[in-house]
Amino acid sequence: MSTPILPKLIEEYAGKYSSAELPVLAALNRETNMKRGDAVMLSGHLQGTVLQMLSQMIRPRCILEIGTYTGYSAICLAQGLQPGGVLHTIEIDEELEDMCTKYFKKAGVYTKIKQHIGIAAEVIPALKEKFDLVFIDADKLNYEHYYDLVFDKVPVGGYILADNVLYDGEVVLPKEDRSKNARAIHSFNKKIKADKRIEHLLLPVRDGLMIVRKVK
Repeated sequence: MSTPILPKLIEEYAGKYSSAELPVLAALNRETNMKRGDAVMLSGHLQGTVLQMLSQMIRPRCILEIGTYTGYSAICLAQGLQPGGVLHTIEIDEELEDMCTKYFKKAGVYTKIKQHIGIAAEVIPALKEKFDLVFIDADKLNYEHYYDLVFDKVPVGGYILADNVLYDGEVVLPKEDRSKNARAIHSFNKKIKADKRIEHLLLPVRDGLMIVRKVK
């Protein structure tokens, strides 16, 4: 799920007057849409530019991405890594690994990225690194669990981003009209709002992006 909330013409205008999509990302976008029936999950130009800009502002030494998909967001986030920095990315679908590897190499970020194939809830506890930036973009029912798993791995001043936090606008529907995923996302948003250890902003870009900064 990654349905734009903004009207299509507004999103297109915003994309037009943002930095151009990198050629490698445009190629990845095309191939994903040609080969995948679930291409709506791709971050895309506008959100990818937001992720790249945030990473370049934060200048992380270590990034964790939960949900690689075809690698678009990983390439965007890797643009902000400090020299010698690394991005760990976790994907449950092993069939996507070769496509990701191909585009990581084309983008010149292959040596900066460590791919983990497996169940995120099992992979995360085994990672010993501290992460300046975490991006959660995987199965919606486990967002709260992923947040809890990564929180102590993020230093004070670090950031956690979460995608799809508007879930196609379903989060504002009456409870009985929300899908199971939308109910889980709404619960996650309530958890974030109640957490006194952070500052946060829900940004209505594409399908909603939560930006969390750890302050204690």
